[in-house]
Amino acid sequence: MNKKTLRDISVSGKKVLVRCDFNVPLDKEGNITDDIRITSSMPTINYLLDNGAAVILMSHLGRPKGQALKEYSLDPVAKRLSELLGKNIIFEDCDIVVDDKVKEDALKLKSGDVMLLQNTRFRKEEEKNAGDLAKDLASLGDLFVNDAFGTAHRAHSSNVGICSFLPSAVGFLVEKEIDVMGTALENPKRPLTAILGGAKVSDKIAVIENLLNIADNILIGGGMMYTFLKAEGFNTGSSLLEEDKVQLAKELIEKSKQKNVKLILPVDTVAAKEFKNNTEFFTTTADKIPNDFMGLDIGEKTIEIFTEVIKNSKTIIWNGPLGVFEMDNFAKGTNSIAKSIAQNKDAVSIIGGGDSAAAVEKIGLGDKITHISTGGGASLEFLEGKVLPGIDAVDDK
Repeated sequence: MNKKTLRDISVSGKKVLVRCDFNVPLDKEGNITDDIRITSSMPTINYLLDNGAAVILMSHLGRPKGQALKEYSLDPVAKRLSELLGKNIIFEDCDIVVDDKVKEDALKLKSGDVMLLQNTRFRKEEEKNAGDLAKDLASLGDLFVNDAFGTAHRAHSSNVGICSFLPSAVGFLVEKEIDVMGTALENPKRPLTAILGGAKVSDKIAVIENLLNIADNILIGGGMMYTFLKAEGFNTGSSLLEEDKVQLAKELIEKSKQKNVKLILPVDTVAAKEFKNNTEFFTTTADKIPNDFMGLDIGEKTIEIFTEVIKNSKTIIWNGPLGVFEMDNFAKGTNSIAKSIAQNKDAVSIIGGGDSAAAVEKIGLGDKITHISTGGGASLEFLEGKVLPGIDAVDDK
């Protein structure tokens, strides 16, 4: 990796600004329902504290769109951080993120102190990477560390703009993302199998295009499989379908043949009368979905075929659930594939954030996966082979 990491910079006696991804889910009472994004940033924060730095943390939460809205305050994050660190956190509850008081407080910070700034998206400039926000943030410290992979695909003030004003490096979380996913794409152990699900082909076109140059096998499931089945000339009933992408699906199937990549489509599907858990459903071959039924999961035979491919793979990349896993009757495909990935102990397995990560955590297999990406959108763009601005802006070694 050619970007500076924590080990390439001296942090002792320095004030280090760290961009984290504390965009955690909150319930109606403002309690954090899943703190994995906070715990994932602990290695970087602890390293800085152990090595004599004062730490200034910043993140966005939700989409307040440039307004200081109380329900998007980072106050719950401050409380959780102080529990995890076992120390008092200085939480700067400032509507404009940085004002004179925040600057004064930052000046007083000593080694071992931790300050958390208010939601960076309380300022309109954040998402535009314009105005004075980046400069205001940079004025608080000596160094910048980007440890927020989840926003690396966005060029914002708090991850890209700030790099113009301060020496920078990536944190441990971002370093791991780049290393594990970068190696899987550039120099994978083979066979490399990509499993793609989720609702829409349109979300995954660029990923499929890129993987056709890299993968040995591509397994297709989820709502997007019906567009591919339609491209094969099958009747897809009332299943989710992107009519305008059928031709493209045909071309992708053609391309896979030219490139000698096995693009494997489901041979059967679980068809349901309605889009709800307690409805009439049965398994049918992929070419015989009745007109008034919709496919909501991959079927048993498909699970067997996919499992066999996964068992013989050395690198596995998975992005997107294979059925409507939130409903128990249509979660079998996703859960079975998660289990077969977890059982392949010889393979490097990578799950690209979002719903697939949620599915794996839900059935308690997270610790059996080599790497679960912390960024849904960012990991998708990484799999597309795009340059991520939040990483690109950081100083090279």
